[in-house]
Amino acid sequence: MIRTALLAAAALLAAACTPQPAAAPVTGDAPVQSADASACADRGGTMQRVGRLQSWQCVIAYADAGKRCTDGDQCQGDCWLEDGVQPKPGETAAGVCQPTSNRFGCHTTVKAGKADVGLCLD
Repeated sequence: MIRTALLAAAALLAAACTPQPAAAPVTGDAPVQSADASACADRGGTMQRVGRLQSWQCVIAYADAGKRCTDGDQCQGDCWLEDGVQPKPGETAAGVCQPTSNRFGCHTTVKAGKADVGLCLD
């Protein structure tokens, strides 16, 4: 019984040392061209590493980035409070249109002219 357990443990250790294929092949700082990267480029975006896990995502720059707003309906993305401005949730507020489709980081959304609750995405 002990011998079987030792053999099983040795097999598991050997399997753990087997090289695994990379999740996303990379060349330098950019992903190898793939269907996702091509589709991203077709939409005017660039593949970038984002978030805590640094996973590849198509990031699109918005034409209305930085435009004053009071609701996300006025933007290609969301309407966010500017850095350093922190009214309480529900207070009257104005913001700016988010710069890109990358939603990682800490942001407070403005909806119908009022500050929403801040949210951080890693």
